[in-house]
Amino acid sequence: MAKRYLILEDGSAYAGEGFGAGATTSGEVITNLSLLGYQEIITNQIYHNQILIFSQPAIGNVGINHDSYESILPTAKGMVVRDVTNISTNRLSRLSLDEFLQQHNIPGISGIDTRHLIRKLRHMDGPVKGSIVDVADAHAFDQLNATVLTNRQVDQVATPKPYPNPDTGKNVVVIDFGLKHGILRQLSERRCNVTVLPWTASAQDVLNLDPDGVLLSTGPGSPLDLGEGVLEMIRTIQAEIPLFAIGLGHELFALANGASLRPLPVEYHGSSHPIRRIITNDIIYAAQGQGYAVDDKTIDRDRLITTYVDLINGTVQGLRHRDYPAFSVQFFTDGAPGPHESRDLFDEFMEAMTAREG
Repeated sequence: MAKRYLILEDGSAYAGEGFGAGATTSGEVITNLSLLGYQEIITNQIYHNQILIFSQPAIGNVGINHDSYESILPTAKGMVVRDVTNISTNRLSRLSLDEFLQQHNIPGISGIDTRHLIRKLRHMDGPVKGSIVDVADAHAFDQLNATVLTNRQVDQVATPKPYPNPDTGKNVVVIDFGLKHGILRQLSERRCNVTVLPWTASAQDVLNLDPDGVLLSTGPGSPLDLGEGVLEMIRTIQAEIPLFAIGLGHELFALANGASLRPLPVEYHGSSHPIRRIITNDIIYAAQGQGYAVDDKTIDRDRLITTYVDLINGTVQGLRHRDYPAFSVQFFTDGAPGPHESRDLFDEFMEAMTAREG
């Protein structure tokens, strides 16, 4: 493997061994603390244009399989790991991680002290730009500093046209902001007849399909960049049809109902995160990919109820509307990768659609 470098905009450089594609890329540097599920993570569209640092020291040991894709074409900009292996005894494996990254022109770099790097990033202000390069010279740093990170991530990953995921059950419209396939799998397990619409769809576009329910998907970037049109669509739909929102959809649901958002000092991406379900006071564990939080002080208590709270940083993790069958969660409910403890929220969505029929 050739020697390559991860460089950061503060002028630091980390030498390692390249794997995957030999491309030179730049993007926002993000850490992920999950122990499992690197395939689901690297194919999750919330990591569009981002370089992923994995805290798990050994990556690649289960290969790549057909069942763990969260998108067809991953758009992450790179992987940074301590150790990478291309030897897998997993019977489901069809490709090595190295082969997979080469297919999608995504570079990787191993041999990095990821613990030190993660600690460093936690003390840096705001998003941090980085590049994976062959030579860490002045030209590479000039190129990195000149890079402008896009705020049009949803435009670049969401479907531009409607498409079906047919079945024979309830009619569900999914608004695609950067859809995880795990959401479609959970709806398919419940025999839902799904139509996926682009994020620019109007309320009338949704109502024309006569759905039993509407789901707002996860997605990358800031919800503040998506404009008033999306919020108006949500306000109209929640008054007519059961609505379930996840991740970026949760943040948009909060904005549409008068709450404000604040960026987290350090983004959290990982699994097995403890979250309290307020109504029962029990604890669930879930996967997260969170850069923004709903400001608890701005929630209109005449409209919204807080349903879930993060036990580590106290942030709002779930909301429910007082007047309409509409609810949302910040964390990933599809369990791809796990934990699977919050999949019952899809059953709750199904119950809301059934109750509407009655």
